[in-house]
Amino acid sequence: MAGASSGSHLVWLVLLLLRGGRAAGASARTCRQDDVTFELITGFVYSAPKDVLDTRTGTLKLSECIAACQEHGDCQSLNFETGLCVLFSSSAETHPGGLAKSQFPVFTLFAQRTCLRGANAVAGAGAKAGGVTGRHWAFETVRGHVLRTSVRRHHRVASRRDCMQLCLDQRDFVCRSANFHHDSGDCSMSDMDRFTVSGLSSLTPEDRIDYLESNCVSDPIKMCDFTEQPGRILKTVDSVHQEVATLAECRKLCLQSTEFRCHSFDYEDTGPKVCRLSHHAAPSLQHIEEPYLELDKAVTYQLTACYNVTIDCRGTDMVARVQTNKVFNGKVYAKTRPNSCVSDVVNSLDFQLKLGYHDLNCDVKQEAPGKFSADIIIQHHDQIVTGQDVGLSARCSYSLENSTVGHGVRLEVAGEPGGGGGGAGAGVAGGGGTVQPQETTYVVSPTVTMRITDRRGEDIHTAQVGDALSLRFYILDQHTPYQIFVRELIALDGVDSSEILLIDSLGCPTDPTIMGAISTVEQADGAQVLQAPFDAFKFPTSDVVQFKALVTPCLPKCEPVVCDVEDYYGTVRRVDSYGRRRRREVGGKQSKDVAKDDDVLLVQSIRIADKFQFDTNGGGAARAPKDAVGLGAGHRQNLLRGDDPYLHARPSVHRSCVTASSLLLSAAVFLGLQLLLAAGWVYLWRPRESAAAGHHQVAVSRAARSRGSAASVSSSRGSSCRSVLAYHSHPPHWQRFYHTP
Repeated sequence: MAGASSGSHLVWLVLLLLRGGRAAGASARTCRQDDVTFELITGFVYSAPKDVLDTRTGTLKLSECIAACQEHGDCQSLNFETGLCVLFSSSAETHPGGLAKSQFPVFTLFAQRTCLRGANAVAGAGAKAGGVTGRHWAFETVRGHVLRTSVRRHHRVASRRDCMQLCLDQRDFVCRSANFHHDSGDCSMSDMDRFTVSGLSSLTPEDRIDYLESNCVSDPIKMCDFTEQPGRILKTVDSVHQEVATLAECRKLCLQSTEFRCHSFDYEDTGPKVCRLSHHAAPSLQHIEEPYLELDKAVTYQLTACYNVTIDCRGTDMVARVQTNKVFNGKVYAKTRPNSCVSDVVNSLDFQLKLGYHDLNCDVKQEAPGKFSADIIIQHHDQIVTGQDVGLSARCSYSLENSTVGHGVRLEVAGEPGGGGGGAGAGVAGGGGTVQPQETTYVVSPTVTMRITDRRGEDIHTAQVGDALSLRFYILDQHTPYQIFVRELIALDGVDSSEILLIDSLGCPTDPTIMGAISTVEQADGAQVLQAPFDAFKFPTSDVVQFKALVTPCLPKCEPVVCDVEDYYGTVRRVDSYGRRRRREVGGKQSKDVAKDDDVLLVQSIRIADKFQFDTNGGGAARAPKDAVGLGAGHRQNLLRGDDPYLHARPSVHRSCVTASSLLLSAAVFLGLQLLLAAGWVYLWRPRESAAAGHHQVAVSRAARSRGSAASVSSSRGSSCRSVLAYHSHPPHWQRFYHTP
């Protein structure tokens, strides 16, 4: 029973294989002409001498060789080398043993006919984005290799052709490649291929697995870079073009190729004005033995990266969308705001950067009404700018011409005066309805300006740290129905390395010790003026402080927002700040107005000096900055002395100033006191000195009398000297002094 069962299974397997072979043959015979395409295998040559249909020398394009096979009804495969095309009536599908690696020193391109539903249509659609009409081969197969990359989708299929069909039919993502496992039938599809992945080690040998790469996808062809590979050219290329005038035209032929995805070219290395193009480059030639021919002064130009950038101009922002042909790791940012307006990109072929027109972090410039621009940098390294980075300018222009849109309503009212009757029926029949007149009035948005002033409202352009200043917001238009509110007020250091948020999106101060709440300032003409008080400050990296704020007009009035403000001592108090727009009523309910179309971006800057600036000549004296000449005389003197000018705003604080005259007076008083002390000391000490001298004289006279008259003479000569010696010596030792007569 077991033998019978195994025999039946074997018979069933043979029948299944025969049925599959007949189905494949029928499919090949019944394949629609639009579905006929070719599968390319590089580095393999097909040998079937009995099946050779034609040998064509002088064929310089792979596409011409494939077209010749398509035109020949019995052609199933071909071998192509530059200048040689051989057609066969059989293929590796029916005779697998006929396919072998091509012999060194050349490599062959082998292509065989296959049937893929919609291959030409997909190729045409994919090529249409790149400006072409179709491609002669749909997939390239690398036998015994697998691409190590991210897999987007898995499917179990019966054959390699079915795996190609799945990749071709994929609509959820752009299928660029697939790995087909012969034993399990697993078809692993990916949006990456040999050219998009980073590095040259992604394609690795693996038995019983074939790598399939689509030729039906389109690549970016703008802003492309090529790298030079000197001293070598490819042995076999896809096409050869003659009478190409310049290197730039050869490069253009490569980028605009309609027959294949061109990745490298060489120019005038095989003859004058000869341009050779290839779909191969270093990443796709890892499995080929010595694909290049070494030649002195020859150069192969290899495509590295291309960037297609599209700008989407929207109502309140612009979006820069970038598509590249090589997986990108880096960042894209606004040139003037590399830290605040940036998008980090990790392993992606498509990325974008959103730049809000009123986003303070992105610094989009408004060149004229309705014209916005920003410079964008595509940077590969996370910290430094390199030669492979790309810069571009994004611009959006809008038409701001006024246009009137009206909706006429025909009203028919019964009993209309002069309508031809008094009844309802008469009013309708008489056609007394008229189109209501229309009147359109445009109220332009107010013109708002921001000024930096002192607390009295006088303009200030330079100041010192600690000065009592204010930011004031004015509506310049007279008799305007608008009021304004302020939010998102920030300070920048002028070099984009530091910034601080002073007023948040709700209109409340973030740190009351730096800037207070926004309040109204009474004006004689009744105009609305808002003020935000602050003490002058600066950033360590710059003496220029730039302020930016979003100001939005509102109707009919702006109501303040209540903010919880904590003072220096930690006490929390509630204050009103005119930093939020009044909520509009929609359908009888209040709702937050999220529209930002009428926001106005205001920018102002001021130069703020340190409190002390020392002379670099070594004198050590504090000096005023050059900008101080624009201030008052009193302020300049304060800067020269190094005082804090903010103290002038506090009348209750008393202080003394040390000047040159006061220093001289103090020195004179000190010397006078020293002289008085010296005189008093002399006055008190002199009587004691006289008494001591008399005592010594008495002692000497007594000693002289005891020694005789000679001694008396000696004592009279030396009495004065002895008295001095006695004064400066200790009294017990005065007898030791000897004197000559």
